Amino acid sequence: MDIYHITQPTAPKVPIIISSPHSGTYFPPDIASRLKPEMAQRPDDADWFIDRLYDFAPQMGITLIKANYCRWVIDLNRDPESKPLYTDGRVITGLVPLTNFNGEPLYATGEPDDTEIAERVTQYYVPYHDKVNELLQQTKEEFGVALLFDAHSIRKVVPGIRQEPFPELILGDNDGASASAEIISAAWAALQSSGYEAEHNHPFKGGHITRYFGQPQNNIHALQLEMAKTNYMDTSETEYDDANASKIRGVLKGMFEQLIKTLQS
Repeated sequence: MDIYHITQPTAPKVPIIISSPHSGTYFPPDIASRLKPEMAQRPDDADWFIDRLYDFAPQMGITLIKANYCRWVIDLNRDPESKPLYTDGRVITGLVPLTNFNGEPLYATGEPDDTEIAERVTQYYVPYHDKVNELLQQTKEEFGVALLFDAHSIRKVVPGIRQEPFPELILGDNDGASASAEIISAAWAALQSSGYEAEHNHPFKGGHITRYFGQPQNNIHALQLEMAKTNYMDTSETEYDDANASKIRGVLKGMFEQLIKTLQS
């Protein structure tokens, strides 16, 4: 199994790269055999079908990179030193998670030790981050600017993180540090006028990918969009729903149109 899959643009290329680090669901057999069977069969914390939701992007000239391995193998959106992203009491899953978002153990036996975690960093984490960096540098060289858009989803209610339901759309830019004001404004305006409940930098302000790669001073910008799975899945939040997804896909297309205009201006 490849570490990632890249879908190249089918229209004239624009300086946007969509990263989907959590939509993978594959486990290497050795890891799967040690997980609780119900966890391995249905890794609920995965960003199910996010790559499918955004599959229109190459037709807009956008490059898409998607991780193939489940975030429970290694979380590509965590600090490599496992420094916590938040300190407000929510459940924080680590670089190699041992529990799900609600604090339930993942492993039936053989939790990974420090040596295995280091091996997973080398085998899975580093190649993904190196490829994202390569794509960004190539894009910046070609256009003079690059935008990394990190695409995520989450169940509408996750008590381990907070008791109340999540907003439908959450734009994160590390409190304005990961992208220019013009780019942030273009994305936020599109989301505010979408008809969906939208929040900005709360309760998520971007994970490690957004915070690490976003360097607006070097013309490399990064945004994260977290969304409720109810935006594009069925009421059980387990299956993709084309009819439900069609509306949010229209919102996303409109947002990217505005971002492209901003980047080209």
